[in-house]
Amino acid sequence: MPGKTVSGLVTHIDGKRRCSWCISDPLYVEYHDTQWGRPVVTDNQLYEKICLEGFQSGLSWLTILRKRESFRRVFHNFDPLLVSKFTQRDVTRLLKDESIIRHRGKIEATIQNAKSTLEVQRQYGSLTKFVWSFRLDPKEVARRKAPKSMADIVASTPESEALSKALKAHGFKFVGPTTMYAAMQSLGLVNDHIVGCHLRAICEHEQKIVAESIVA
Repeated sequence: MPGKTVSGLVTHIDGKRRCSWCISDPLYVEYHDTQWGRPVVTDNQLYEKICLEGFQSGLSWLTILRKRESFRRVFHNFDPLLVSKFTQRDVTRLLKDESIIRHRGKIEATIQNAKSTLEVQRQYGSLTKFVWSFRLDPKEVARRKAPKSMADIVASTPESEALSKALKAHGFKFVGPTTMYAAMQSLGLVNDHIVGCHLRAICEHEQKIVAESIVA
């Protein structure tokens, strides 16, 4: 059983302190430890996360995690070139697939987002470079206070609003400011691990290295 909860942190059975939101299920713990806040720098993975955050709207992220491999299977590991060729026949087929979230709008958004990803790649070189351009300037990152409790974590920021607007301008769907802030958290553009979480410093270091390399 998890240990004592303090200011949004939990000391887990292994003695490590983690953000309290993750301890309700082993899948959450694994996701928190190996993915959430870790920089993502490949276009297919970025496209996947943007789409899955859209599928999560109105649901729990745990639901998405449990169906993630099915999503990857039906959307060809989120290869935007392959998904961009899906037709209405594919939409009809996917609406019958109980292994994923059967929501027409979100399925059609995933196809549109594949086309938009290809457009961004043509215009900017990569989806990665485009998305990471909305990360806070390092000096501003240093000025902002790190979250000490779950109450300190906001639902959206000016940066997520700007990213949302920019993605919509390229035709992306289900990319509202709140959805994009959740994506920015998980993709490593922001570090919302609670102060004291054993992964906060690790993510901070990895994010700095990646941001510098992308800008360069």
